[in-house]
Amino acid sequence: MIGILAALAQREKTGKGCYIDTALVDSTVGILANQALNYLVSNEIPKRIGNSHPNIVPYQEFPVADGHVIVATGNDNQYVKFCNVLGAPELAQNPAYKDNIGRLQHRNELVPKLSALTARMKRDDLLGKLEAQGVPAGPINNLEQVFNDAQVKHRGMKLNLPSSAAKSGSIPGVRTPIVMDGWRAASERPSPRLGEHSAEILREIGES
Repeated sequence: MIGILAALAQREKTGKGCYIDTALVDSTVGILANQALNYLVSNEIPKRIGNSHPNIVPYQEFPVADGHVIVATGNDNQYVKFCNVLGAPELAQNPAYKDNIGRLQHRNELVPKLSALTARMKRDDLLGKLEAQGVPAGPINNLEQVFNDAQVKHRGMKLNLPSSAAKSGSIPGVRTPIVMDGWRAASERPSPRLGEHSAEILREIGES
């Protein structure tokens, strides 16, 4: 999409378009970001660390009593606040964990300690306290929680399109996130039934 827009902009300026070549494998390699550069500068294959950030600790998902959250401590000050919220200021004062270099080196021993503390807290309680302290964090929602989220409802992401073919009278769906000039890009009709428009299509191509 960005390539297409760039080509259109060039055409407007120069009158000449572009041939755009984007491969799926190029896209997957292009978004490796930290992982790719870590390998390229060290020539070492990184270990699998799931959803954890490869260069910042702690910056990952954590268990809570009723689900999971993600906590993104981007600097030492946020890490201290995180520990204080968990009631474990000693983890911030420990010389081995005082800076990100140390936390990276001791990731395998630090993260389980933090996880044991977060697992004792309710999700909303922990997130509320972290927000009050300015520590970036958020819920990891299941799909029921996604579609019950107030902002998702406000934005009208869930569709219920009337359909006589559906037992409930409507077919659910999800709209594209694009909104242009206030218009939420979404079909006003549900997916067609099998063969629903065959007659019209055949007439258009002169086969009926």
